Amino acid sequence: MSKLILECKNLVKRYGDLDVEVLKGVDLKITVGERVAIMGASGSGKSTLLHLLGGLDKATSGEVVLNGVNLNQVSGAKLARLRNQSLGFIYQAHHLLGEFTVLENVAMPLLIGNESVKNAQLRATELLKRVGLGHRIEHKPGELSGGERQRAAVARALINKPALVLADEPTGNLDSKTADAVYQLMMELNQELQVSFLVVTHDHELAAKLGKVLHMEDGLIVT
Repeated sequence: MSKLILECKNLVKRYGDLDVEVLKGVDLKITVGERVAIMGASGSGKSTLLHLLGGLDKATSGEVVLNGVNLNQVSGAKLARLRNQSLGFIYQAHHLLGEFTVLENVAMPLLIGNESVKNAQLRATELLKRVGLGHRIEHKPGELSGGERQRAAVARALINKPALVLADEPTGNLDSKTADAVYQLMMELNQELQVSFLVVTHDHELAAKLGKVLHMEDGLIVT
């Protein structure tokens, strides 16, 4: 039986005085090397779920357990360290920092984790070569194409060798050829490093390729 990386139980999220219930009791398990797509209409709760699973927001009730640690029971520096060591994040918008080079952007999670500059830059250079950006390491994000920026974002998400990558519409802004290249890269790294992927997407083709597809409706996973 595969090792459990992430589990959420009866996850509920309400917002504000209006008592809007965005998640209504979500249960989910992700194991080592698993590739899972979550689909659903806008407003069904997909991005909210990803934020809770990544420790970016707190649930109203229920729990999220990442690598055996209940996220409800840690906060501040401990939560930041756990996220830095165990999770990678890829967004539709790449979120690279424009004032830093591609190399510096990709190395940043290692530096935050107190890795030496030399080792962080060596690992970042290696990964950037792996994603086809070895010739771009000294460029700023504004000098890259959309596909190149997203490949840099994938490299940054994998720099710490996380157990799980959470991706929110990672190919949403890309043309089909570039989107397929980013997908192929994610799957190669999934095979090589046994990184698990949980991907929120509207792209039926991408979802089908990932293997396991879950659907959200009105704050619940229905399949």
